[in-house]
Amino acid sequence: MLYQVIVDTGVLVALIDQRDQYHTWVTEQLTQIASPLLTCEAVISETWFLLQRVNNGRETLLQLLAQRQVVIQFNLDAELATVLALLTCYQSVPVSLADAELVRMAELYPNSFVFTLDSDFQIYRKNRDRPIPLLSPQSEV
Repeated sequence: MLYQVIVDTGVLVALIDQRDQYHTWVTEQLTQIASPLLTCEAVISETWFLLQRVNNGRETLLQLLAQRQVVIQFNLDAELATVLALLTCYQSVPVSLADAELVRMAELYPNSFVFTLDSDFQIYRKNRDRPIPLLSPQSEV
């Protein structure tokens, strides 16, 4: 069982949208993950936008939050300087605000995994030089 799993936008969209190509993979992974999934407001905002055309998608996202299956565990105000440094460091990737916040969360939760569909997380590093432990289709052997 995995604990302290940090969830990215694509995973939430795939979980909620049964037509998503990764829906089955995501639901299978969730059987090995302890609730709640940790995230940040930027991920929720991106997910909200991407679910606009998914039937009951936004309502399902709100239910996940209300039931505390997904919890926001990041304070951008408190972590702004570090997030700005990450945005600068990875600007050539390019990095989104949500990704930078998740990298910072991986630093704040040292035993965590980032649950993502985004291959850019193979490039990002926590604490400047340490690979981020990932739960992703690309990381499976």
